[in-house]
Amino acid sequence: MAAKPLIEAGLEPLHVTWLRVAGAALVMLPVAWRHRDLPARRPALLVGFGLLAVAGVQACYFGALSRIPVGVALLVEYLAPALVLGWVRFVQRRPVSGAAAVGVVLAVGGLACVVEVWSGLRFDAVGLLLALAAACCQVGYFVLSDHGSDGEDAADPLGVIAHGLLVGMVALTVVARPWDLDWSVLAGRADLAGARVPAVLLLGWIVLVATVVAYLTGVLSVRRLSPQVAGVVACLEAVVATVLAWVLLSEHLSLPQVVGGAVVLAGAFIAQTSAPKAAVAEPVAGSAPLAAAEGADRSGFVSGG
Repeated sequence: MAAKPLIEAGLEPLHVTWLRVAGAALVMLPVAWRHRDLPARRPALLVGFGLLAVAGVQACYFGALSRIPVGVALLVEYLAPALVLGWVRFVQRRPVSGAAAVGVVLAVGGLACVVEVWSGLRFDAVGLLLALAAACCQVGYFVLSDHGSDGEDAADPLGVIAHGLLVGMVALTVVARPWDLDWSVLAGRADLAGARVPAVLLLGWIVLVATVVAYLTGVLSVRRLSPQVAGVVACLEAVVATVLAWVLLSEHLSLPQVVGGAVVLAGAFIAQTSAPKAAVAEPVAGSAPLAAAEGADRSGFVSGG
């Protein structure tokens, strides 16, 4: 939400994205140094996370925005939970719980109302393909966040995020061309709900809260809830963004958006209830090591996290 005032102040969307990822990578640099052995142990995981979960999602989404309406781009990108279910069922050949499937259907349907996908509806083949690519990158985010969370060679999520942000920063540098960035915008102020806020303060929020905290909580939630359940819950991001836009940016909230938000909440709740009440020997779709973790360690972290 803090990105919109920066864009309106004169920064290009891709430049804001690069600043977001680069700033987060610098913040997490000490963590990357602490886990400096990780690139040698899990190079494929780190490169995949950086290219898909960090750079891929951002670049494809902004590319889609340049060709199709925001609502359509968001809806297609947030088809990721359904794609995650397909991955679990047909690639990993694991059973999918009914609650997770119902949650996906409700979340996607509610999201269509939240973003008002029918507003300014138009179709562009390239734009839709870019939005779908963003959704596939989102799938990579959820799958890779869960990958390597168990076993003797488990990858610490902090290390994965830190190194992934560094990889994403390098990849986005090629796309965003930050040497053309208008740095003077950051020295000025931007309009936020009628108040003139220092641009660098908004950037700090984007870096620390919208990126660092978001990735940390996102990866940990995937390892606790499983990729398919966490994917449905992630649809709440669009609902929260819409409400914040209403509160901070004075954007009107229509009745369909309110109803859609309630439906997304219902879908997220139903999907979350598919987490098991007790540990199982073999994880299944809609389950996670949540119960086992709560029984063995009340600190909120699971094995490898």
